[in-house]
Amino acid sequence: MDGVRSVDVAEQLGVSKASVNKAVSTLRDAGYVEQNRYGRIQLTDTGLVYAKRVWRCHRMLRLFLERDLGVDPKVADEEACLMEHALSDDTQDRWLAYLEKQGIAVEE
Repeated sequence: MDGVRSVDVAEQLGVSKASVNKAVSTLRDAGYVEQNRYGRIQLTDTGLVYAKRVWRCHRMLRLFLERDLGVDPKVADEEACLMEHALSDDTQDRWLAYLEKQGIAVEE
């Protein structure tokens, strides 16, 4: 069966099932996820494109914080999570282009 259960998401993230249900509702309204009749959550095609972009941005930020600024890997990962949603697509693209000019590839 495809998808993931909200209870599993809650457990993995250490949050309440109610918090997951609220987030899923927001994501569903935005067209990023679907939920089947058994309650399993799946990314839509739009959601997958967005998730890949967020994940690439996260890796870019984490790499920059660790490699260029010397931030502890655990802190860099946590702070990249906070930063990845705050940057515009344009800023992300410019930062990625800058890193690529430095010879640093951030794979998709």
